[in-house]
Amino acid sequence: MKNGTQDEAASRRTEVSAKATRRRFTAEYKLRILREADGHQASGRKGALGEMLRREGLYSSHLTAWRGQRDRGDLAALAPKKRGPKAQPPDPNAVRVAELERENAKLKKRAERAEALVGLQKKVAEILGIALPDPNEVP
Repeated sequence: MKNGTQDEAASRRTEVSAKATRRRFTAEYKLRILREADGHQASGRKGALGEMLRREGLYSSHLTAWRGQRDRGDLAALAPKKRGPKAQPPDPNAVRVAELERENAKLKKRAERAEALVGLQKKVAEILGIALPDPNEVP
């Protein structure tokens, strides 16, 4: 029966989550793994490094990248970095242009509505036989 519980425990560890998430490693974790990896390489015991990588779920490329960061002496580089484009402050000219475009669109709508009302007034005056003054005529 002991074998059955081990199989269940192993299957729970290997279940795939519904949505994959990017793993993030702290600088302390990276340094600890690098020290352990360096110790395994120094011991000369075959397969010790691979065993440690499998246990931790890491790739040798992780060690290569982390060693490069460590060798540059940049402990801050070992800290996880935020992905994606860097946020940039909005350009004040672009903000002003957008504001003026909104105002321009609003005024165009008002002018179109006013022109439609004037056209309607002309048609009503024509139907009722009322003579409207000519706008080009000076009073």
